[in-house]
Amino acid sequence: MGRPQIEHIYASPTTRGEVSAWLWSLAAHLSLLIVISLITTTTLRSVDSVQIVALPDESAKIEVAPPPELAFNALPADAIGADGVSGIENAFSEADVLDVLSQVEQPEIEVFEVGQFDVPSVVEVSTGINYSEQRVTKGTAGFATQSAIGAIDRITEEIRLSMEDRKTLVVWLFDQSASLHRQRAEILNRFDRIYRELGVVQERYRTKPDQSPLLTSVVAFGESVTFPLPEPSSNVDEIKQAVQQIPQDDSGVELVFSAIQKSIGRYRRYRDTDPSTREPERNVMLIVFTDEAGEDQELAERVIHACQTYVMPVYVVGVPAPFGRQETWVKWVDPDPKFDQTPRWGRVNQGPESLMPERIRLVSSEEEDLTNPMDSGFGPYSLTRLCVKTGGIYFNVHPNRKVGSRVNRGQTSSFSSYLSHFFDPQIMKMYQPEYVSAREYAKLVKSNQARRALVEAAQVSAVTQFESPVLRFVKTDEAALNTAMSQAQRVAAKLEPRIDQLYQILRTGEQDRNKEPTPRWQAGYDLAYGRTLAAKVRTESYNAMLAMGKRGMEFKNQRNNVWALIPADSVEAGSQYESLSDKAKLYLQRVVQEHPGTPWALLASRELSQPMGWKWDEEFIDLAPRPTMVVANDNANNNTPEDEQARMLPKPPPTRPIPKL
Repeated sequence: MGRPQIEHIYASPTTRGEVSAWLWSLAAHLSLLIVISLITTTTLRSVDSVQIVALPDESAKIEVAPPPELAFNALPADAIGADGVSGIENAFSEADVLDVLSQVEQPEIEVFEVGQFDVPSVVEVSTGINYSEQRVTKGTAGFATQSAIGAIDRITEEIRLSMEDRKTLVVWLFDQSASLHRQRAEILNRFDRIYRELGVVQERYRTKPDQSPLLTSVVAFGESVTFPLPEPSSNVDEIKQAVQQIPQDDSGVELVFSAIQKSIGRYRRYRDTDPSTREPERNVMLIVFTDEAGEDQELAERVIHACQTYVMPVYVVGVPAPFGRQETWVKWVDPDPKFDQTPRWGRVNQGPESLMPERIRLVSSEEEDLTNPMDSGFGPYSLTRLCVKTGGIYFNVHPNRKVGSRVNRGQTSSFSSYLSHFFDPQIMKMYQPEYVSAREYAKLVKSNQARRALVEAAQVSAVTQFESPVLRFVKTDEAALNTAMSQAQRVAAKLEPRIDQLYQILRTGEQDRNKEPTPRWQAGYDLAYGRTLAAKVRTESYNAMLAMGKRGMEFKNQRNNVWALIPADSVEAGSQYESLSDKAKLYLQRVVQEHPGTPWALLASRELSQPMGWKWDEEFIDLAPRPTMVVANDNANNNTPEDEQARMLPKPPPTRPIPKL
């Protein structure tokens, strides 16, 4: 009975009619939805373009997620060679990734005085050509090596990677100064190996240079810029001959940024897009060899902008900048053996490593300030920033690089700068300067009062010369002693307001010191404030001890006749100086503990090793006049015997003036 009932239900005419009506309704609604969808799509497609314009919100800061880390095999191919003669200590400091749309600072830079930081930030968009679609290029600062050969081996690997992307033009730019004489010779001797390893020394490339995967140009710069090769070449002999013929420039002027700028203008045609392939003809790499910061740094921002626009990475084989200093000494030995080979020293502009000075100068004279320069861990600011922002590398080359021990002047290699200490690049990469424009730097400084105080104090101390105090006073009578002490007080009186000026500036930064998150600014401020406090205690307590001496003191030993001020750990001049001394030690000890293995810690430990107080001691000096000694000369004949004439030393070789380095 159940089965016929089921068949009856499905066979019902009424049911079939309801189902048909439902299906017709569904089909009608679906058709209507499809028609509406087509009408909407057609309407959107009829619009030529849509522009959305939004005013920037200055109060909101957009956080951009950092790009993923790239895996890179640091070991070069066997054929390329090692990274350096004595190894390379890799202190990589990565810059932002370069892209089609990269943020570039305004080329025209305004000059601003310290403390006047209210300047607008102007950002423009660069629409340069991609260097490579497969390769993300990052700029690197602080790549340390003992030899230019190590840097060249790494650059050879960079050239090889570029050639894997597309044909490449390499532009070698050589500083013509006398101080780079040895390095030019080293590089020239390396050229055969470079091009042999790159596999382009082949006869067929000589007949069709445009088809060569690697073309080369040579640029020389001093007080002018020249191009020894009229056109880029693939002939290694021509390239070497062009380098050999670069003359020495003794003007002492190095227009490195002008040379880069002219090279960009001369070779930017290789970066023009081919309409058929929509790709540039070649990659262009600029490789600079120099040992100075450059006299035309005002062009740095324009050059950076141009390099980013045409996507030309810049590699600089340069020198380490002295820590917090602009100048250092270079050891010069006449390259011609016919002349005197005695080492001499010439000043060279190789720093500083930051845009503005971030280290105070508390010395008795400018000469003393140059006696103990040390490695900053980075190159001169403008050149390093150029490498970082264009995706290149700055190589810190110094043959005496030795971490952990002092280098004296006698150990300094010829044509190298004197740097007394070097530091571990792996530690120093945490203390990288901000490679930003002047406007951005001003904003960074203004954002924290401790930073602002440090920069202002560094500029004040850079133009202040401090005189060494008198420490011994002979007592012939009471009046003469008081006069001598009063004269010494006048010297201290001139010194006190200068140190107090530094103290008052740095004191304003205390309120923001604990808000400072950056190790470099922390170390810089603490060292400056600690040293200034120590100098204030030494100077003012010195004056107070002289005032004490003028009130009268009695020798314990009546034979003594000299009062001597001796540095002491205790501060006997008053409790206020003892309080300042404790505060100075607190700041200096924090530098030593929190920033070990850095220039700041080294200077802080030196400061702590010197007592901040004074104490009186007594001495004796024999003031009796000494009899005049008369030496009898029994040899009436002043003629030199013939046998002695034969043994006389030969005439020394001639000496010529040291050129401007």
